[in-house]
Amino acid sequence: MLTSAAELPLPDPDSLAHSERVAAFIRKSIREAGGSISFAEFMQHALYAPGLGYYSAGAAKLGAGGDFITAPESSTLFAKVLARQCAPIFRTLASRDVLELGAGSGALAADLLKCFPELTRYRILEVSADLRQRQENLLRQQAPEHLGKVEWLDTLPRSFSGIVIANEVADALPVERFERAGDGLLQHRVVAKGEAFAWRRDPAPLFLEHAVGHLEHSLGSEFPVGYVSELSPGLPGWIADISASLDHGFMFLFDYGLTRAEYYASDRGDGWLRCHFRHRAHNDPLIYPGIQDLSAWVDFTTVAEGATGAGMEIAGFVSQAHFLMNGGLEEELAEFQRLPTAAQLELSRQVKMLTLPTEMGEHFKCIGLSKGCDCTPASFSSFDRTHSL
Repeated sequence: MLTSAAELPLPDPDSLAHSERVAAFIRKSIREAGGSISFAEFMQHALYAPGLGYYSAGAAKLGAGGDFITAPESSTLFAKVLARQCAPIFRTLASRDVLELGAGSGALAADLLKCFPELTRYRILEVSADLRQRQENLLRQQAPEHLGKVEWLDTLPRSFSGIVIANEVADALPVERFERAGDGLLQHRVVAKGEAFAWRRDPAPLFLEHAVGHLEHSLGSEFPVGYVSELSPGLPGWIADISASLDHGFMFLFDYGLTRAEYYASDRGDGWLRCHFRHRAHNDPLIYPGIQDLSAWVDFTTVAEGATGAGMEIAGFVSQAHFLMNGGLEEELAEFQRLPTAAQLELSRQVKMLTLPTEMGEHFKCIGLSKGCDCTPASFSSFDRTHSL
């Protein structure tokens, strides 16, 4: 459920001061650009401006003290089931390496290292120095015996064989906002309005016209006048870069998202852009720059197009609930009845969070992508939605 911006809790003074520094950086960028920037540029600055952006500075982001919580932080069951799916893949590969893209708090890395003591290396591609430090601190606490296997990277390796994991990464790629008008396509841009920011609608540049035209062609009709949504211009290239880096292996991509037909349904005329601040979701991305998370649901059809166009094969596409239930969740709960009552209640809460349609179970999806790897994990054995992509 979305919260109105007026109902959000007030940031503390230090957070407000940091947000003003980020806002000043963005206002300067707007002036240098001639008075406006695309929303994709605004989102890039708000999230990734060096030393300032949400993912570059030191504020708590994930977990109870942050703005949102991810599946690996909700329960170790997520990593345990994922480990079950990685095991048969590793048996087909010479490598025992994992590459995690954007490791968040480090919870998934810590759990997988404990599940797979035979791992040779665990590489983490992390653009945030702050998150790198948080990840190292957590691994030092929870998996100190495996810390020597962990390597942090600034860019994708040129050549990698193994398993690639991306959990809630694609949703943080900057998106363009567009609107179908009676006389053409508009791009939503951001301008400075005093100390705050406001929207401006300009005729869309050629690249955005082409991208939206591709969406409309694949959907079989033009968006109606007044329809507003977003697209991620960097998503296909991001997938292509991963494929170019992966010699032999498998990729698990988890995120909240939909197929293209669902994403751009006629009743979704305001898009899927979301903001998260202190565990409250709302839809005003122009407030609190640098101290709130900005994201957009993922168009998994674009992921599939990018992957197949870059030489990868789709192994399966399922909801997170079906990924977990197909992949061994029941086996992980085999000792449930022997647990103390308090532990049973907590585990039940975790399972509900991971699998219920109203929680993470249906909103989150997993797409499996393979390259030179002839193995389909059991998680994709039933309720596969690849045909819908």
